[in-house]
Amino acid sequence: MDSATDDVNQAIAGELQLMDPHVRASRELASQLLDPQFVEVGGSGRRWTYEVMLAELPNHPGSSLSGPCFEPSDMSGVLLAPGLVHLTFETVLGERRTRHSSIWRKGDGAAGWRMYYHQATRVPPGVQ
Repeated sequence: MDSATDDVNQAIAGELQLMDPHVRASRELASQLLDPQFVEVGGSGRRWTYEVMLAELPNHPGSSLSGPCFEPSDMSGVLLAPGLVHLTFETVLGERRTRHSSIWRKGDGAAGWRMYYHQATRVPPGVQ
């Protein structure tokens, strides 16, 4: 396996961890996967920052073991530059289907891969 494939696989692993209800419910675990400069534009159009996301993530859909969990599909990635990976994928959460784009960057030292940017777009019923 080459280093580009390994980098993409590590970003995918981080993305999947962020969909895990245990991780989403834990500020400590989620903070290890989000870059301190993290920004998200959610499916609602709302802009989220690192601190706001960490504070509110435990209350988001997909963060409870008793509720619906994310079902990801078609996840792929590309190495944009050394230490920078772009992922695209879809999820289903309950009745909601969403398309996602995220950028992961490799931190210094033990920081590992962290999500730097995320964009979600809800897919209306009937759209392919």
